Parts: sequence; structure tokens; C-alpha cells
Amino acid sequence: MAIDNSGLFNVSKIMFDWFRKKEDVKELIPEVLGLRLGGVIELDVLKLQLIEDDLTIEGAASTQIIQAVGEIQLGDNNRIIRFYTDDDGFIQVMQYGTDELGIEEVKLVYYYDTVVINNQKEWEQYLKHKLVKEVWNLDSQRFHKAWDNNSPVAMTETIWTIDKSKSQLDQFIMIYERQINDDLFETLFVIAEEKVESNQYHRCISMSTAFDLSQTDFKTIG
Repeated sequence: MAIDNSGLFNVSKIMFDWFRKKEDVKELIPEVLGLRLGGVIELDVLKLQLIEDDLTIEGAASTQIIQAVGEIQLGDNNRIIRFYTDDDGFIQVMQYGTDELGIEEVKLVYYYDTVVINNQKEWEQYLKHKLVKEVWNLDSQRFHKAWDNNSPVAMTETIWTIDKSKSQLDQFIMIYERQINDDLFETLFVIAEEKVESNQYHRCISMSTAFDLSQTDFKTIG
């Protein structure tokens, strides 16, 4: 009697496709410059010591663990990648394509403050009137509007966390800058963030400051 192996073949094919899809999902999590989910980075301690007194940030850790990765697709093959660390901040990479030759900018960003928004009216006030200013005062410093626009820029960030969970966060972004000296600028991100969980809106305004990193200012050690 002939043995019909078609069922076994179909099961094997299903198993293979399932494992391949699992690998495909894993590959979707962005990695660049050795930065990756679960990785460890080490910052140049000397550089931090030289500039930290001039910056808004205080006490940046020299060694940080990447606990989440975010990606914002900007269109025209441009993207922003954020590597969120355990030091209340993230490294942001602006990149054209996926090749490291397309890296345009790297910043170290630290959160300064977060304001929770509890109602629709307050949310609309921020989006229409409060996020866009010619000058934003923060910590006794004046940051000037960096973009020539009259409304915040809408972006959606896809975020993967260390347990491989995936979520999306809608953001409305404004950027401000101040010049500290000929070689050092500090950037202020003012972002209205919105997420829907269990059919409820969770909204806040986050303020964070940043400065440029060269690719020699940090290294991955894990």
C-alpha cells in the first residue's frame, strides 16, 4: 500500500513558513551603527565632562542599555530611528535608506519634563496654539524655532520593547534650538504624544533636549 506523505509535507511547510515569519518580524526591528534592542552603549566620558555644564541635561550615564527601539518613516526613503535607554533618554538617528552611508545625524536626547493632558479641549489648545512659538523658554534658556512652519509636524512611531512587544505612538512635533558656542548647539524637542489603549486616549506633552553625537562619541559593548 502506498504511503501518502502529502499531509506530512503540508505540516512541514506550515512549520517552515511560521518560523520564517518569526524571523522576518525579528529582522524588522531596526539596527544601525551597532545599536540594537537589548544592546549596551558606552558614551565618551571626556566629551560629556567637557560639555555637560553648558547643557540642560545633568548626570548622563556613560553606560546605557537599549530597552526599546522606535522607527518613524518620513517618506522618500528617509527615516528616524530612536534607541531608548535605561537612562531616561534615547539616541536618535536620521537616515536615508538603510545603509550606514545614509546616516545624516545622530543626537543624544534626554527627557526634561512631561505634562499629562486630561481632556480634548486642552489637547486641541496645545496643537493649535501652544506648541508653535518663535521662542521657547526652558530652564532659563531661550530656544528659537528651528522649522519654518506654523503647525506641529505629525509623525507616527512604531516602537518595539525589550520583550518584543510592538506598538504605535502618534506624535505632533516642534523643534527649537539654541547656540551655545561655535561648535555646540542644543536642540529642544516639544512633542504632543497620543496613544489609544483599551479604547481610551492617553496624551501628554513631552519636552526633551539633545545635542549632536559623532560616531566616535560612543561605542557598542554588548
